Amino acid sequence: MDTIVTINSDLHFEHVQWKSELAFWNDELKTFTHRLEELVNRWTAKDVLKELEHYQNQFIVHSDVLDDLNHEINVHETAISQASLGKNGSVQSNDLFTHVEFRGKMETERSMYAELKKNFYRFLSKYM
Repeated sequence: MDTIVTINSDLHFEHVQWKSELAFWNDELKTFTHRLEELVNRWTAKDVLKELEHYQNQFIVHSDVLDDLNHEINVHETAISQASLGKNGSVQSNDLFTHVEFRGKMETERSMYAELKKNFYRFLSKYM
């Protein structure tokens, strides 16, 4: 097996970026939820309320996903910092593989969240 050397600080830098992105999305979800509350007070039509409920559920789901991703980052950050102690700051290939897998999860969530946001903005432009 070939040895892959990656510096812990490089992975840490990406973790910091991801955590910032997750925090931003969490703040956006709070703002979107406030928009829903405004719309609940304006609309009584069942079809509109049904869509409101759909977005409320989507925001809850995405919020839970963001919490899970944040937790996974913290766990991985701890694992790579413990594994690299005494190894000149290098990371083992299995830790790197885990990191690359997580990068894929972030890309998937980024795409799904962008789609939700686009659809929600269309909904807002229709009913605000």
